[in-house]
Amino acid sequence: MKSLWSNKATKNLSGLELVVYTSRLIGADPNLVLWGGGNSSIKIEGKDHKGEPTRILWIKGSGSDMRTIAPKNFTPLRLDDLLPLMEREAMSDDEMVDYQLKSVLDPKRPKPSIETLLHAFLPPAHIYHTHADAICALSDTPSSKKIIQSVFGDSVGVVNYHRPGFQLSKAVGEIYKKNPTLTAIILDKHGLITWGNTAKAAYLKTIEMVTKAEAFAAKKARGKRPLGRLKQGALPQVQRRALAAEIAPILRGEIGENQSMVLRYEDDPALLKFIGSAKANKLTQIGPFTPDHLMHTKPWPLFVEIENPEDPIALAEAIRMGCARYRQGAVDYFEDYKPEGVTMLDPNPRVILIPGVGMFTSGKDPRAAGIVHDLYMHTFPVIEAASAIDRYRTIGVKDLCDFEYWPMENFKLSLLPAEKEFSRKIVLITGAAGGIGAAIAEAFIDTGACVVLSDIDLEKTAKLAETLNRKSGSQNAAALQMDVRNEKSVRQGFAQAARCFGGLDVFISNAGIARTASVEDLSPADWEDSLAVNATGHLLTSQAALRMMKAQGLGGSIVVVTTKNVLAPGKDFGAYSASKAAQTQLARIMAIENAPDGIRVNMVTPDGIFEGSGLWSKQIRKERAKAHNIRIKDVETFYAKRNLLQTPILGKDVAEAVLFLASERAAKTTGAILPVDGGLRDAFPR
Repeated sequence: MKSLWSNKATKNLSGLELVVYTSRLIGADPNLVLWGGGNSSIKIEGKDHKGEPTRILWIKGSGSDMRTIAPKNFTPLRLDDLLPLMEREAMSDDEMVDYQLKSVLDPKRPKPSIETLLHAFLPPAHIYHTHADAICALSDTPSSKKIIQSVFGDSVGVVNYHRPGFQLSKAVGEIYKKNPTLTAIILDKHGLITWGNTAKAAYLKTIEMVTKAEAFAAKKARGKRPLGRLKQGALPQVQRRALAAEIAPILRGEIGENQSMVLRYEDDPALLKFIGSAKANKLTQIGPFTPDHLMHTKPWPLFVEIENPEDPIALAEAIRMGCARYRQGAVDYFEDYKPEGVTMLDPNPRVILIPGVGMFTSGKDPRAAGIVHDLYMHTFPVIEAASAIDRYRTIGVKDLCDFEYWPMENFKLSLLPAEKEFSRKIVLITGAAGGIGAAIAEAFIDTGACVVLSDIDLEKTAKLAETLNRKSGSQNAAALQMDVRNEKSVRQGFAQAARCFGGLDVFISNAGIARTASVEDLSPADWEDSLAVNATGHLLTSQAALRMMKAQGLGGSIVVVTTKNVLAPGKDFGAYSASKAAQTQLARIMAIENAPDGIRVNMVTPDGIFEGSGLWSKQIRKERAKAHNIRIKDVETFYAKRNLLQTPILGKDVAEAVLFLASERAAKTTGAILPVDGGLRDAFPR
């Protein structure tokens, strides 16, 4: 591991600014900390609320991430209030938290870390706590103390595993008090504590120790096969990714009975080699390499046992049986080891390992699924490294349960923002690059959905996804190219969508084209094109959506963007009106056929949307102006004035109607047509 310290960057930094810089340096390396893990602090002279001099401990606030931490994420406490606690024999978590809050100098700051006393009890000015992979590979072994001493000698202390809190803090303080020449402390099965009188010294000590641990692990691994023989090789990439797309909705349905989840798929070669090894099934059930991961990963992954992963039917059954066993095991684990006064969490797995195919991780959104993914991508190398050094061992099952159901750990969940209306839902929109499609996509993103944007124009669709993600600060929008006229393209598009987020809850059939001509002058080519996109395209995409929804078994909603021309056709729109009428009639049949599976199908019939619409080309505007005997520049105004409300119809108006029909607010509505036309008497649904 190389130092990234920059004397130039830190030249003018001091105090808390220096801690922020160092914390971010550590947080930027996933081999040191991941997603909220780790801790940092500084002790400095300052003033209290009365302006009196006092010693201040600035510590990382609960729930903050070292990778992106800012000064506002640190909390100041009176150090002299905290130090006398070292003399106590015991202190409950609630007592400790209440005491710490009374010592906070600024009540507007975040809640101080549960490890505040640990940092207070160590005298050096700068303290850093990491969950470095290489260090954990040493400590996640039965002979951890002996191994750590062989690597670092007597200059590094080892503290037996304690859950974070008073007892751990006191144990750390005592070992330092007895051995003030120590240069670092390793928390068994947990992580590394380094310090220094300067931030640079503490950071360089972290780098030095991790580098030594990496070298030791590499030396121990030479010539060994700690995972045993390769039991199941990776299937060819095309085959395994096709399988992943096929089984993702099945898996999502299995783990989504209590609450819907978003999936992320991974088939990294090193991961596949690990999953396919003879010992992987046993090793993965030992536990996480640090208990800090429990909140995200749960104690164990689901390892899907399958003799022939190439058989999709057998694989689907193995997933169903595996999920059922996992849930029962979670119930048994909870009943055997639960602390008093807690309620059981969701019993479904967050990490699913499938030999030959890869890994799925789950979460309430792409970010959450990504966190689980990142944690396990660091877990399996630690398991392998620890197995090469000695044997992989973590904390006991009772300790795992205590940590998983620890109120102080689950408090972090309460810091998360409330979920939005379409959180955990996956939406696919065809024709997403057009005005109506883009408006619908933005509306779903704003309400928390994961949205797959599909269109024949990939460049434009990708730019839209990038814009939506940047605006929302998420990765909830994904773009793919799909030609709704082409069965192969549709099949590939939906498979890509399944690999992206795991399944489908809402399908918006929006792709459409308009060809104008009188019936007498209508060319067969324009007629065929209209039917291909507006009717056949709707059929092909709806078939794919229905198959995916039924594989999940979670119900679903389909909203078809048709047109007022279905109800009130206009002159020269024969191909458009007829093809859209076919689309509408097909949607009605879909509502009838799929209600038993909890899949609702509804329609919206907009009129004259010009904003960003690809339907209103210069040629069509010219033809509409001629048909209504108006000037071309007056076409938009004419369409706005012809409805009862005398108002233009915008893409966002259609989006609101689509949101309603897709939502639980319309849970008992199917087969319905909702006009979005400002009121056109001829187009009133009958």
